[in-house]
Amino acid sequence: MEIQQRPSLTKHLLKTSNNFPYDAAVKHDFLTAAGTGTLDHKLLALWLSQDKIYATQGYPRFIGSLIANMAYNKPHIVNMTEEDAYHYVLKVLIFCLENVGREIDFFEATAGKWNLDLTGWKERMGTRDYLNEMDRVVQEYGPGIEHGLVFLWAMERVYLDAWSYVNTQLQASGLQPSHSPTITATTSFAANWSNDEFIGFVERLAAIVDSLDIAPDSPAWKACENIWSKVVELEVKFWPESGEERTQRTV
Repeated sequence: MEIQQRPSLTKHLLKTSNNFPYDAAVKHDFLTAAGTGTLDHKLLALWLSQDKIYATQGYPRFIGSLIANMAYNKPHIVNMTEEDAYHYVLKVLIFCLENVGREIDFFEATAGKWNLDLTGWKERMGTRDYLNEMDRVVQEYGPGIEHGLVFLWAMERVYLDAWSYVNTQLQASGLQPSHSPTITATTSFAANWSNDEFIGFVERLAAIVDSLDIAPDSPAWKACENIWSKVVELEVKFWPESGEERTQRTV
């Protein structure tokens, strides 16, 4: 896909100051504990239960809303006809739905294999806020889907950086999956969101965002800055804190 030579929106957003430091989202204490083999097994189960809520309820609804809106509002991509842009973005969004279905299966298989109990957990406020924001973005920034695509890239980019950090920590520590069920499960999650396939997926989303017809310093550009900042904030609050493995149980 040909991209017009203009300032990269995604690179700009990655350099933008936010209400929360980016490292707070991608090097959170939960992630550091995961990468150093000190993460509580029940806390990992709590996180996975929340990520499953996100994957089964929020993400499919969000992607489905973007696809539904495309029927009326084709994405505006520089150097592509509206019809070509529609087909290209539609294929990417369909892949998102297919992939999240695979991830839900992966969650359940990993949980069953390594005794991560996904039942009996409260829905965390951070999870609820994330799902509410996904709904709000689709509604508030209509009728186009450009800002929804920025939100999608932002979510996936933060997850890539977060789990790449975990993967790097695991490799540096010399920990092996055989050391404990927690490390084995964590290694699986880190590999899932830091491998070449996931990197390529995030890069495709970045290419779409960078090719959107969003001019620097325009109101739409400023809105993207706000979206990026909000996603970083949501990601910071999505990671559970030590001790919640006790306070978030319903049974």
